[in-house]
Amino acid sequence: MPRLLRRAVALLAVLLLGGVAACSQAEEADKTPEVVRLGALVPLTGDNAPTGQRLLEAFQIAIKDVNDAGGVLGRKVELVVGDDACDPGTAVVKANEMTGRDITVSVGGGCSVAAVPTLKVFRTAGIPMIIPAANSIDLLAPGYDSVFLLAGTTTIEAERAVDAMEKLGRRRLLVIDDGTSFPQTVAAAAVASVQKKGGPLSLAGQMKISQGATSYPRVLDKVKEVDADLVFFTGYYPEAGRMIRDLRDGGYQGTIMLSDAGTDPTLFDVLNDQQEEGVYGITLPLAQFEPKAKEWAAKYRASYGHEPGPFTMQGYDAVRLAANAIQRAGTTDHEAVRKAIADTKPGDIELLSGPAQFGANGTQPNPTFILLQIKDGAFTLVRELS
Repeated sequence: MPRLLRRAVALLAVLLLGGVAACSQAEEADKTPEVVRLGALVPLTGDNAPTGQRLLEAFQIAIKDVNDAGGVLGRKVELVVGDDACDPGTAVVKANEMTGRDITVSVGGGCSVAAVPTLKVFRTAGIPMIIPAANSIDLLAPGYDSVFLLAGTTTIEAERAVDAMEKLGRRRLLVIDDGTSFPQTVAAAAVASVQKKGGPLSLAGQMKISQGATSYPRVLDKVKEVDADLVFFTGYYPEAGRMIRDLRDGGYQGTIMLSDAGTDPTLFDVLNDQQEEGVYGITLPLAQFEPKAKEWAAKYRASYGHEPGPFTMQGYDAVRLAANAIQRAGTTDHEAVRKAIADTKPGDIELLSGPAQFGANGTQPNPTFILLQIKDGAFTLVRELS
């Protein structure tokens, strides 16, 4: 081949390769996401849908606030929502679908029973989880360094509940759970706390009930059998409402205390004044009782026409914390973002729901719970439990 022809062929090859490289670079640029996506698995159908709907509202306010402030890394933030129906099997299916949507952080988790089986799914995909409502210690059992709880733990909640029970002056306690993750771990921790204290409050008995039953006559029988002056039900609010009605209609006049899973405004719709007398609930701080959340609560009411309920501050904070961590990491790389979340300190962001800080196990130090009482179809604050 003549020298000039060889040079021409070589030049053409260089140009062609340059064109291929340019196309490849353009394709890579095209693949850069135009938005930063956060995933939110919450119950939007089934008995626990009110919890999921309130969390979704809080997420949406946070997304708007973040985007109005310029977004993250120069991009808008988008929420990818999945309905887990508070069901383990459904949650796993939806979590697997969500990992294919290029999400950077999971900010969902309304029910522990649904959140626990998704841990491995998100862990395998390398996606960190900021969980706003679920707080069963089962979420901590795998020891993943990518799971962060904004709702304390069931152990702490149970210990605070027992302290409150003692201050109410009760003596004989019946503990009831439904056998699922959150209620069962709260119940076990409450029993352990009572037995450890060895004080005036003693354990009169324990029992389990089934989710979804229309009535609970066995509970009234058990209360009479063990002569309990205090019932601690650790399950969810659909069952809590039915159980309270059965107990009160059956003549039980003792105190009833609910865990945060049962302390929900939906009770106001199913209980009358007589039935709600002497009903208490332990839960995380509510916006209407939190001075620093006054402006945010007003914004929530203006947006949705009702009070922000349980876990809404935590839902709002989960989105803001995720966005803040991504911005500090300077990338959407999962590991870099996970580290940024773990390294969060109060100077990085101020949360409505608690300290902007996590221990080695992914929980906030010394979370606050509050004791509420139902009066006249509303929650009244009895005191903080911290």
